[in-house]
Amino acid sequence: MQDRACGGRFEDMQVGFRCWRALVLTVIFGVWTGAVPDLRAEAPQKAVTAFESYAAKVEARLRQQHSSPAGFLAGVEGDGKTGDRVRQGEVVIEKLTPDKGEVPGGLLHDWRGTAFVKGATAADFERLMKNFSSYSQMYSPEVVRARIVSPQGRPVPDHFTSEMRVKQKHMITVVLDTKYDVTYGRLNPRHGYSISRSTNIAEIQDADTPKERALPPDKEHGFLWRLNTYWSFEEGDGGLYMQIESISLTRGIPPGLGWAVGPFVESVPRESLEFTLRNTSKALEK
Repeated sequence: MQDRACGGRFEDMQVGFRCWRALVLTVIFGVWTGAVPDLRAEAPQKAVTAFESYAAKVEARLRQQHSSPAGFLAGVEGDGKTGDRVRQGEVVIEKLTPDKGEVPGGLLHDWRGTAFVKGATAADFERLMKNFSSYSQMYSPEVVRARIVSPQGRPVPDHFTSEMRVKQKHMITVVLDTKYDVTYGRLNPRHGYSISRSTNIAEIQDADTPKERALPPDKEHGFLWRLNTYWSFEEGDGGLYMQIESISLTRGIPPGLGWAVGPFVESVPRESLEFTLRNTSKALEK
């Protein structure tokens, strides 16, 4: 009997099943990501319109939350148990995506995460998050580089444009160049928020090689078409509560592949949100 992974016969049926499953998922994932050229396409206008409509509702809800200290963060005060959990050191992640998140030609994802950092302040948070030059260390290895495009100078204003190169490794490595319009606001010195809306997302082929190039929209795989991120932060109980809501738009899943691709597609925004919160917390603790 051969004992090489995913090759020959197997005495261990569990090993054989795992290898078979990995092979099937790799093939299916290749189809979904656009290994078949006909499946590559830029974001359909109907999907973009649905995303923008949903984002408008999210922002209206957040404006209402941010209008008063009471209920500034979702689920932290009153009968919400999120506050108890994060004060004990837990990072709480919630899925807010409506139904299955399906929109014409795409998938909508909405996730919210909450964390608490003892001893941190709202001013600490703003200072940290506006220091884009530190992102490649703070969010390594996902963020390769980041910078504020305009306006330049110090202090960083409350409204600016930024760009980042991000890299994610799952079944394959994906590199994206992203640009954002960012706004910061405050209810008072202890309560603040930020809004970050993507203005351009380009998939990079052969990153960091002489052949590097941005794929044209009709040749991209649709890993990420739109991304809006909303931070809310509040001082209290001897520390800082941080809450981040992220809504994104990706390509849809072809009929019949949901059982295999669905869990992977759903795990990406969740893991990214948790990664961001944990690394932000670590940086604030320092």
